[in-house]
Amino acid sequence: MVHGRPGTGAIATVAAGMLLAACACATAGDRLGWTGGVTEVEGAGGGGLVPWSLVTGLGTEDELGASAFVSGANTDRFSLQAAGVAIGVFDRLELSWARQWFDIGQVVPGTTLGQDVAGLKVRIAGDAVFDQDRWLPQLAAGALYKRTADFGGVPRALGAARGTGVDWYLAATKVFLGAAAGHDVLLDLTLRRSDANQYGLVGFGGGRGAVIRPEGSAALWLTDSVLAGAEYRAKRPGLASPAERDASDVFVAWEPTKHLAVVLAWLDLGPVAFQSTQRGAYLSVSAQY
Repeated sequence: MVHGRPGTGAIATVAAGMLLAACACATAGDRLGWTGGVTEVEGAGGGGLVPWSLVTGLGTEDELGASAFVSGANTDRFSLQAAGVAIGVFDRLELSWARQWFDIGQVVPGTTLGQDVAGLKVRIAGDAVFDQDRWLPQLAAGALYKRTADFGGVPRALGAARGTGVDWYLAATKVFLGAAAGHDVLLDLTLRRSDANQYGLVGFGGGRGAVIRPEGSAALWLTDSVLAGAEYRAKRPGLASPAERDASDVFVAWEPTKHLAVVLAWLDLGPVAFQSTQRGAYLSVSAQY
């Protein structure tokens, strides 16, 4: 069922509650700052567009960690809001949940699409930071189960086959200490298998079948607390209309403490819902312990 846009106050209240809950135990995590990444818009630990192999939170191999986030993006014709929580278990297993609201009111008046995303990630091998004596990156396999909240409306009308789907991914992440004139560098390559239309907000299938596409991140620490970089996410050309195109961003992330990160980015999402290329600002705040 297509539903209206949620109240900004309600979203802010939920997000604030999640952030406060994470911060309440902020002394629990003993890992270094940044080692849980920030939070990808679908709830997994990583960048803004791309999940990394890093396990969310700051819990060590004998601790639990957790994170919470709230994100928002505004383009020429649309806005996206997301919030979620995640748990890291012994720096090995990650469980996450996120809710997304996609306001398409300027195209379909009074309409907001929604999506729930439940995630699972398992670290397979390596350590992105401490294995500096070898080139093996940290490897993780993950799955994102997605449920489109509004399948009976816009997604079905556009030809989507289903309201649920699973994105499967394999991520490889490596931090190279002092690799760029004394500055640390992060590189990530992720392969994702998906049949999602517009990330799942417009359902799944209905055009081409599931495909495997690359994603990646590159970032440079300007200082110990400031990280700058770029991301790229190749997307499946799904429904015949509207056309999809690969997405990208450039970002700056600031970590005033190791338990809090603020990310500001400029997004290019390509064409969305019969509209021309959509570009705009993205802001995300995440707390980790």
